[in-house]
Amino acid sequence: MTTPYPTGSVPPPGCPAHRLYGPEADADPRGLYEKLRAEYGAVAPVLVPGDLPAWLVLGHRENLDVARTPSRFSRDPRRWRDMQEGKVPADHPLTPVAAWQPVCNFQDGTEHERLRGAVTEALERFDRRGIRRYVTRFAGQLIDRFVEAGRADLVRDFAEPLPMLVMTQLVGMPDSYGPRLVEAARDMIKGTETAVTSNAYVTEALEQLVARKRVVPGRDFTSWLLESSTTLTDAEIIEHLRLVLIAAFETTANLIANTLRMVLTDRRFRANLSGGHMTLPDALEQVLWDEPPLTTILGRWATGDTELGGHRIKAGDMLLLGLAAGNVDPEIRPDLTVPVHGNRSHLAFSGGPHECPGQDIGRAIADTGIDVLLSRVPDLELAVPEGELRVSASLMSRHLVSLPVVFTPKGRTVTASSPVPAQVPVQVPAPAQVPMQVPPAPAAPAAVPPAAAGHRRRARPSWWARLLGRG
Repeated sequence: MTTPYPTGSVPPPGCPAHRLYGPEADADPRGLYEKLRAEYGAVAPVLVPGDLPAWLVLGHRENLDVARTPSRFSRDPRRWRDMQEGKVPADHPLTPVAAWQPVCNFQDGTEHERLRGAVTEALERFDRRGIRRYVTRFAGQLIDRFVEAGRADLVRDFAEPLPMLVMTQLVGMPDSYGPRLVEAARDMIKGTETAVTSNAYVTEALEQLVARKRVVPGRDFTSWLLESSTTLTDAEIIEHLRLVLIAAFETTANLIANTLRMVLTDRRFRANLSGGHMTLPDALEQVLWDEPPLTTILGRWATGDTELGGHRIKAGDMLLLGLAAGNVDPEIRPDLTVPVHGNRSHLAFSGGPHECPGQDIGRAIADTGIDVLLSRVPDLELAVPEGELRVSASLMSRHLVSLPVVFTPKGRTVTASSPVPAQVPVQVPAPAQVPMQVPPAPAAPAAVPPAAAGHRRRARPSWWARLLGRG
């Protein structure tokens, strides 16, 4: 691999820009991307944790080239030369996301088609209206937990728990698993000291789920994977359930949080939304361009010596898809202030044969959840100066740490027979203690109480209401 410094060495003092980790990368990844773009063009040599060499793909066209040509850039990490040479030990920070697993996104060719076919076949069986009913139900329950207080942290209290609560229903788990899975998923992604324990919790929960669904199937993703004509093994089913849960959680939670932050803080958004020139789906797509839920995707591995963006890529080199960098490529977006309404050619969900198969479900969760929130609490205001909002960054994503808001306290609305559990035990219950059943059909959202409805009619329509077409 060609790098601007001797092979096997680290960047010289004063040149930390080549690292995709560390203080500078975490503090201002976009600034780092532009620095690399100015120096190297559409593809840049970088270092990932452990100072392992890689290529960051910065150009929009080059990202699509890599994503769409698995014959040149494989998704199978077993091709990674550094891993073959023993430079990626079991305790390496990248091992959890780079070690080969029996899932479709680590396969190419016919095996990829077999595994992905089972996933997409199961996902396509969902009724989109049914998904939105689940979202409405859980969003209402979450809002009920803070609506009387007049303040909330929309990351902790809404954006993070909502996707996992919905996904537990879609895979056929009891409601009580949702809150603990949110905690475990975030812990795994952060790679904390308890990440191994959290991973064990998720694994045991999924093993129990598959065992139960073999006996009592339902209309859910797990049962449909078990019915798949491709005959998946239990290990393959468990790994795909984990993949879907974690991917849906991280990406959708970030999408919800980023959209709420932008409509609360970005004057351009506020003006467009209040003026009726942008719908909520438009706002979501704009956020997918400007703040994609994943900043990079690890990774692709060169199947042979090749060229990309004017650089020589060696067989076994690792490449990172730069989703955030590609979305702001000056070649396709010379003016970032120009709205991109209706344009879905962003890289937020990658592309090619490994493009995210659940993106429409993620959009439905975010769109419906934010709709419910803004309808119930139309006078949201940021509780702290925008400059005090903190973002946590990692190699693959940036997420808002908190989004504190204030609003006029309101009454609760009964949204379902059983509220979201405030706490759940850390230990996974034994199979006999928690019978998994087919989830009941979600209740339709209850009407707004007369007093609240009357108050809303007397109030001046907010820009939130005009956004949702209710002004």
